[in-house]
Amino acid sequence: MTSILFRYIFKETAVPFVLGMAVFTFVLLMGRLLKLAEMVFAKGVPFLDVCRLILYMLPSFLLVAIPMAFLLAVLLSFGRLSADSEVTAMKAGGVGLGSLLTPVFTFAVLAYLVTTFITVFALPWGNTSFKRFLYEVIESRAATTIKEKVFIDDFPGLVVYIDDYDQTSHQISGILIHDERNPDEPMTIFASTGIIAAAPEEKNVRLHLVNGSIHRGIDPGGYRLVEFRSYDLHVDLRQNAKKNQFDEQDMTLKQLIASRGNRQNNEKFRRDVSIELHKRFALPFACIVFAMVGVPLGIQNQRSGRAGGFSAGIIILMLYYVVMSAGKTIAEKEILPIPLAVWLPNVFFTAFGVYLLRLAATERPFPLIERGRTLIGEAREWLHRRKAA
Repeated sequence: MTSILFRYIFKETAVPFVLGMAVFTFVLLMGRLLKLAEMVFAKGVPFLDVCRLILYMLPSFLLVAIPMAFLLAVLLSFGRLSADSEVTAMKAGGVGLGSLLTPVFTFAVLAYLVTTFITVFALPWGNTSFKRFLYEVIESRAATTIKEKVFIDDFPGLVVYIDDYDQTSHQISGILIHDERNPDEPMTIFASTGIIAAAPEEKNVRLHLVNGSIHRGIDPGGYRLVEFRSYDLHVDLRQNAKKNQFDEQDMTLKQLIASRGNRQNNEKFRRDVSIELHKRFALPFACIVFAMVGVPLGIQNQRSGRAGGFSAGIIILMLYYVVMSAGKTIAEKEILPIPLAVWLPNVFFTAFGVYLLRLAATERPFPLIERGRTLIGEAREWLHRRKAA
């Protein structure tokens, strides 16, 4: 009987969990979809390269999607069981709250282990691989995305405009280039004709310009004009590497621990590293916390079923991530010790979950849910009277 009940509840939770994972991952991906589509259609990046970038982004998506999907799955499954009076039947058959919690906590531990593996190993691998491959793609395509009558900003520190471009001979004409690679002395170059000599494998582009002028501002309030018959402008595409700087989110667990203990790093960086180190374990623990909150709340939603479970899940998720964001801010401002501030949402919701479990064990209703039901009933009665009048 116990094993049958275990498998039944486990399966009942697994189905909405898988669906929730798919939905939440897709929603998170939608935020990047326009940028990825631009890379395919505007910059000519191969579709397989974009798929590879999506693969590198998946760990950061799954880190958020797994706890969210688990909470929603628990609320939906137990909301359905409660609405269909299956929970009542189980209790009448002598099944206690502990038997109902066992498969859910087993699922929670599995989700916690998977999420911890993602934060410790997959997340730094995905972040570093994504940045490296993204800039490799940008650098390899920058020399081949020249278009006529379009302002091009693919070259680092340059904006280029060309009237005509012969893709066979690489001849260009009607050239305007704004160069801000030296912010203290920006300059604008005009040239009648020129030629592009690109070497993508060397991350270098040479623009050979003919019959033009260079306009350069000189402090304070000065101006210099230089006319030329021939001028070579070299563009090192590897300057994009300046953007390719790794932060604490890209570090492995070993690197985080070493950076936190390195006194040569500045205080702010060490604090950010310490916050990230605690987040790596605090976020996965949300799966355990959501099990404590989800089961009693799902049982409480006897009338609303799946709709009530979905609504409760969204509210809890919003509250959790609001508290998590507040905890990060508190840690950055050093109002509370970093461990306490980062783990604040887990502490808060663990206490809330223990309170809900005590109510469920004694079969007492949750006051907020009862108040909500009363308000909904009063609203329906008021609407009924208005229609009757």
